[in-house]
Amino acid sequence: MIKSLPASAGCLAHHCDGSLARSKIGRQHRSSRDCLSSRNLFVAMASSVARSRKHEAASSNITHCLFDMDGLLLNTEDLYTEAQQEVVGRYGKKFTWDLKAKTMGMKAGPASKLVVETLGLEGQMTGQQFLDERELILHKTFSSASLMPGAERLLRHLHKVGIPICLATSSDAFNFNLKTTKHKPLFNEVFHHKVTDRWRPQILHLHKLGEGKKGGDMIEHGKPAPDIFLHAAKQFDSTADPKTCLVFEDAPNGVKAGKAAGMSVVMVPDSNMEAKDTQLADEVLTSLQDFDPSHWGLPAFPS
Repeated sequence: MIKSLPASAGCLAHHCDGSLARSKIGRQHRSSRDCLSSRNLFVAMASSVARSRKHEAASSNITHCLFDMDGLLLNTEDLYTEAQQEVVGRYGKKFTWDLKAKTMGMKAGPASKLVVETLGLEGQMTGQQFLDERELILHKTFSSASLMPGAERLLRHLHKVGIPICLATSSDAFNFNLKTTKHKPLFNEVFHHKVTDRWRPQILHLHKLGEGKKGGDMIEHGKPAPDIFLHAAKQFDSTADPKTCLVFEDAPNGVKAGKAAGMSVVMVPDSNMEAKDTQLADEVLTSLQDFDPSHWGLPAFPS
């Protein structure tokens, strides 16, 4: 089923020769109010079709919602890309989109190891060294993270109508606090609870904090394993049934984790994401602005 896009999506659906064009427009343009140039309009229009697909099996008895954070609620993915390119660029390497897509949603340790191995940097740096260098850059920029379009409206609406919602992020507790610097009132008000990754002892020296300041949850297996979402579902006042949980994600690994947990998943992928990497999601949107709560049996936005 193809969903008609509202005007807020900023582009129209278009089909040509039975194929879908791949969008080359960065996520940052999705949050811009500027009009797309005519040169890029066709590409954006064709991309919208893939990103507005709905599966017929959408559940109408959703009782709880679980949200990822990076790239979905907060625009931190651009910060990650810039920092990681700065690190690998010192060795003459390029942090490509394909590599980024593979690491999105993963825990920092495994993701850093994958970057080093994929770019052939073994012998020049370890995954831990890559992570240390990246963190030092990011800790100067995370506090500038802005909300993604539609995020605050959706979170406040669900909270107001009494739908229990939580955060389930692979970010560790320290980075979570940095990223939400400008948005603490919102995050503290709307979420029933927040699940963050456990502190990584290897980087305590970067923060100059003691063991007592670690915080976070001990999630043994990161996304695409279902652990984080299953753990998050158990933290509500009464354990949420995975069958009535709706996960919001932007990354393929996160979508896989949600589906492996037995939950329904709404995906808001980066505009560079290929359609094949969105196939597991139950609904694919260009922006949280396009989410229709009533499609999932949730109270509609006020008119």
